[in-house]
Amino acid sequence: MAFGEQPAYLRVASDLRQKIADGVLPPHTRLPSQARIREEYGVSDTVALEARKVLMAEGLVEGRSGSGTYVRERPVPRRIARSGYRPATGSSPFRQEQADEGARGTWESRSEQEDATPEVAARLGIRAGDRVMRTRYVFRAEGEPMMISTSWEPLAVTGRTPVMLPEEGPLGGCGVVERMAAIDIVVDNVLEEVGARPGLAEELLTLGGVPGHVVMVLERTYYASGRAVETADVVVPADRFRIGYHLSVK
Repeated sequence: MAFGEQPAYLRVASDLRQKIADGVLPPHTRLPSQARIREEYGVSDTVALEARKVLMAEGLVEGRSGSGTYVRERPVPRRIARSGYRPATGSSPFRQEQADEGARGTWESRSEQEDATPEVAARLGIRAGDRVMRTRYVFRAEGEPMMISTSWEPLAVTGRTPVMLPEEGPLGGCGVVERMAAIDIVVDNVLEEVGARPGLAEELLTLGGVPGHVVMVLERTYYASGRAVETADVVVPADRFRIGYHLSVK
């Protein structure tokens, strides 16, 4: 193979991908069989199989048991807005966004105490094994699962206070900033980093994806005078949502 030349299976995958994009192979159409790909492109069974695997990994096609491989319907991505603006209502960013868009958003959560893992401890600036409150959320918009969030708060900060449980008590459901203010902790900085990776099996099961789908992971940490008071991972299916930021210019 000459320098810079694509392997045969990528060339086949690229042509099939273009046909899907152009509508030659519309959603719910059965992808050409392995034998058909072999004959049409003059390639081996191995190349045909690998090309199909590429399209499946990209989420363009899906296998249906006993039926074959079909082109997936591509959803129109919706935007999840991120902003430094804090509403006077004290609502969390998700609740505020749902209210702004007039959407019917729902969520479920579960909190429990656990020992901080080395990774979580490093993000919170505490020792591995220190106790934290972990809260797991599933957020839905119009009944459709849109993101999973897992947050950790050091119990050295919130333990035995009215805000120890993020979704219970007088400030249950309020944002981190408002909850911390209630115990005289002023959050003055937040760091968010966005990355992407293949979704874990349990994440895709909850979010409605298929193996190989990519998710965006927003790693967020709130600080008060340099001390981390909450850190979280927000997982969003990359094929259905985009994360947008509103940035002020001073």
